[in-house]
Amino acid sequence: MKLLRFVLVLPIFLCSQEIDLKKDYIKHEYNIPMRDGAKLHTVVYAPKDSVEKYPIILGRTPYTTAPYGADYLKANGNNYWMAQEKYIIALQDVRGKFLSEGDYEDVRPINLHKKINDDIDESTDAYDTIKWLIKNIKRNNGKVGLMGISYPGFYAAAALVNAHPALKAVSPQAPIGDWFLGDDFHHNGALFLVDAFNFYRSFGKPRPQLTTQWPAGFVYETPDAYEFLLKAGSIASLKKKYYGDTIKFWNDVFNHPNYDEFWQARNLPQHFSNIRPAVLTIGGWFDAEDLYGTLHTYDAIEKNNPSAKNSIMIGPWFHGGWVRSNGSRLGNISFGIKSSEYYDSLIRKFFNYYLKGIGDLSLPEVSAFETGSNVWKTYDSWPPKNTEKKKIYLQKNEQLSFDHPKDSIGFDEYVSDPNRPVPYTNEITNGRGREYMTEDQRFVWQRPDVLSYEMNVTEDITIAGPITANLFISTTGTDADFIVKVIDVFPQSMEDDKSNPTNIKMGGYQMLVRGEVMRARYRNSFENPEALKPGVVEKVKFTLQDINHTFKKGHLLMVQIQSSWFPLVDRNPQKFVNIYTAKDEDFVKATHTVYRSENNSSNLELRVLRK
Repeated sequence: MKLLRFVLVLPIFLCSQEIDLKKDYIKHEYNIPMRDGAKLHTVVYAPKDSVEKYPIILGRTPYTTAPYGADYLKANGNNYWMAQEKYIIALQDVRGKFLSEGDYEDVRPINLHKKINDDIDESTDAYDTIKWLIKNIKRNNGKVGLMGISYPGFYAAAALVNAHPALKAVSPQAPIGDWFLGDDFHHNGALFLVDAFNFYRSFGKPRPQLTTQWPAGFVYETPDAYEFLLKAGSIASLKKKYYGDTIKFWNDVFNHPNYDEFWQARNLPQHFSNIRPAVLTIGGWFDAEDLYGTLHTYDAIEKNNPSAKNSIMIGPWFHGGWVRSNGSRLGNISFGIKSSEYYDSLIRKFFNYYLKGIGDLSLPEVSAFETGSNVWKTYDSWPPKNTEKKKIYLQKNEQLSFDHPKDSIGFDEYVSDPNRPVPYTNEITNGRGREYMTEDQRFVWQRPDVLSYEMNVTEDITIAGPITANLFISTTGTDADFIVKVIDVFPQSMEDDKSNPTNIKMGGYQMLVRGEVMRARYRNSFENPEALKPGVVEKVKFTLQDINHTFKKGHLLMVQIQSSWFPLVDRNPQKFVNIYTAKDEDFVKATHTVYRSENNSSNLELRVLRK
């Protein structure tokens, strides 16, 4: 696995600028006691200046606070601007990781029934840490901020629940919101296989003792994850061969195939009420991991806390791309500007205002980069209020239209073979590249198991907000996945981008704007799955995550529908069995029919921005 291509596992920020903190900062390491007696290892870098008082910005991470001992951190990414602005930087190994005591638990649930002092969760660990830092770190001004990206973003967001009074500002960045419905390892109940398999082959290994070492994973037997994971067979075969019972996460996944209390308890946004700190949530439109958490963190705070200081910023970024790149492009797609410069300016203003009292903060409620037109836009709400809901319908002859179909009979069908699944990327890689989020879809659009529909764009159309897929389907099987992709097809006259890293022809480029999977067994309930009835027409409705994209005049708006997306998504056997215990012989071909008639009119519901 190429670590640079699978950014979730990285404990540092990929940024070309860095500051050696040894010159202007003093480093101390502490073992901070929690209310249950466990001590959490915390590294604190404080400015050498002995005159001024400084606020503290805390980061809590499962990815190590290295370097430990005499060596100093070379600050980059978010730590870079913190050092420039002179903050006390506190970095903590979360409970059960590296040098911190206690037992680690993935996305530890909020404890709703605290009865005694040693009932803990991530919100109490954050509270106890802040309480200790304010009391014991010299020359702090009594104000604390908290931030982090991805898993550290989850820990930042968890600190909002029953927050310590000194916590004045929090920036959850690409935070985990729900691991079954839309973040990281499941989308609508479907396992995101390559992410989960790669991440937990090292991260999930149990820690035998307090250690500064990152656990080692095994080496792939092939450079091609598609080949490797397909040959491995069923999920059960894969687990038995490579993990057995050694990885707790895989055991939990197998024991909880549906959205039961285990997963429901790990839905963090449900707890966002009585929020007191100011919040600035950050995310990327092309975040392959935690766009769901970004959107739902902002939305839950907004709905449950009408007076909260709550803002969101979403740019044309991959996971953490606002500090891991300059934000000018993703793969073959150029965004025309260094979009990350806007983030750098805004995040400094946010924390300087709330922690130092510097500046007159005029923070937009919503800062959203509009892809396609490649401009920043600001709104008073998300989704924007000045949108109109419209439905775009599948039509005959592979067309799309805003007009309701009039045919009494109309359908398209394809044979889905889980033993020959549709690949999610055209690259040979054993990681999960981030570039697939804007990848050219020409490599699959002529496959017989991919349906494609398109519409000429006669005037600019901006879609801003979530997209709802309403599919009317039938099948010869008893279960199926349905993947819907929204694609911007460039005109054939499009000039080639000379900075294009792959020198691909941009004329006719089919840019993936959004794709999402729905496991049909969950069409009526994520808690109680139901088999499909062969030959019976049923409605499968699900939400694609939000976009903010302009389809320019002269382009085509395309929709593709398919039933596999491998190995991004694990294979559906197309039989109603427990997928986690399915045998290789359970994976069978099925014919899926998608209807586009007057009575069974498959469509996508969009929010079109009014001009």
